Amino acid sequence: MHYWNGLDEVPQELGPTALTIGNFDGVHRGHQEVLRQLVAAAVGYEASAVAISFDPHPLQVHRPQSCPVLLTGVEEKINRLATTGIDALLMLNYDEHLASRTAEEFVAEYLVEALHARVVVVGHDVRFGSGNSGSFETMVELGEKHGFTVLGVEDFGQDRRCSSTWVREALAAGDVADAREVLGRPHAVLGAVVHGEARGRELGFPTANLSSTSEGMIPADGVYAGWLTDERGRRWPAAISVGSNPTFDGYQRVVESHVIDRPDERIEDFDLYGQHVRVEFLQRLRGMVNFDGIPLLIRQMEEDVIRARQVLLGDDPQEHDTPVIPAVES
Repeated sequence: MHYWNGLDEVPQELGPTALTIGNFDGVHRGHQEVLRQLVAAAVGYEASAVAISFDPHPLQVHRPQSCPVLLTGVEEKINRLATTGIDALLMLNYDEHLASRTAEEFVAEYLVEALHARVVVVGHDVRFGSGNSGSFETMVELGEKHGFTVLGVEDFGQDRRCSSTWVREALAAGDVADAREVLGRPHAVLGAVVHGEARGRELGFPTANLSSTSEGMIPADGVYAGWLTDERGRRWPAAISVGSNPTFDGYQRVVESHVIDRPDERIEDFDLYGQHVRVEFLQRLRGMVNFDGIPLLIRQMEEDVIRARQVLLGDDPQEHDTPVIPAVES
């Protein structure tokens, strides 16, 4: 997939395109269906499949106080879009200039003049142009005027339409399994591993602590079974704690991943500090609890690791070599 960070990076020799527009926060199954139909349309119209997205999110510019927590950062969004089969992604800087373009100006300047649209594939709820004045009907009218076809995509989902809002609600409730169903993959948070207070190591459960500047919505407080992928693409089973460590009167939420059967003595260069890692949440094991004493906490952590191992590896709790599983994009 080609990545163009602004119109000035779009090649002059670009031929006809099949286009779609969206924020694509999460790149969930609904987005994936739009992009699937985009790729199919591109083949039928002998055009390149191009997605247009925006950074920052428009609400961060217009109404930052009401902008939702984003499911993914730009890096994760690009990586996910690259797996959909599209030919290129154009990331537009959403600023006052772009926000001021009327619906027709946006279509004429970006879709027609810059990208040579032959077909535009969008949902029926699409909004574009200054003040979100443009609708699906507007796009059809402008397509007739400028010579491109508009294909509408129906809502995707059975009992409920797949949406970023649905994923946020699930994560806020700690229901990472429900979020996984909507996303079509486990939800992930990306960030650098930093030094913490070393309590996990002191208790016999060393953890990789994510920086507070990590990207991606953090699920509700609790303990999860999941996976940690390091910079070398090695994927490790992990018991993941999200919360403020109430037993120790903590106040700042942290994401701490304990690699199951930590392979320090068997794997060279396992030190994760400073690495940019990916933490995936597969299943919630329990909520966050304030334990009455360290022994009870340690006993619970032992049980958490056993349950996480069973969820992730499907085996009985026993000493064994933990498999190093190559990272695979889902």
